[in-house]
Amino acid sequence: MPLRWEILHPEKLVHIVAEGPVTIKDMEEHFDAIVVAEALPYAKLFDASRLIPVYDDHDVLMMGARLSAYTSHFDSGPLAVVGESEEAETAFRRFVNMSPSKRPAKLFRTEAEARAWLATGPALLPL
Repeated sequence: MPLRWEILHPEKLVHIVAEGPVTIKDMEEHFDAIVVAEALPYAKLFDASRLIPVYDDHDVLMMGARLSAYTSHFDSGPLAVVGESEEAETAFRRFVNMSPSKRPAKLFRTEAEARAWLATGPALLPL
């Protein structure tokens, strides 16, 4: 599976790892699982260092509509994405730009940097 996630309820953290080609269908499955588990308000640590995004503009619009539905009913926790590649950065920027959520989101080079940022309580920080 190109997208794996672990919901850590005691830590209020969702750890997501992308490995290889990830489609919008993969992203939808992951979001649905997080919503069903009532973990959308949790912090998200997304390792996109091996992500190969596979989607087009229509897919992104459809994902935006789904996220709008989620965020109209639930708060969304901060998002820390790990990835140095141009693909990871482009996917991060595209996702943040189309997401209706006003949560803090930041791109990092290492997981240690991302975890340190999440530990500061970025929900209180501006984007």
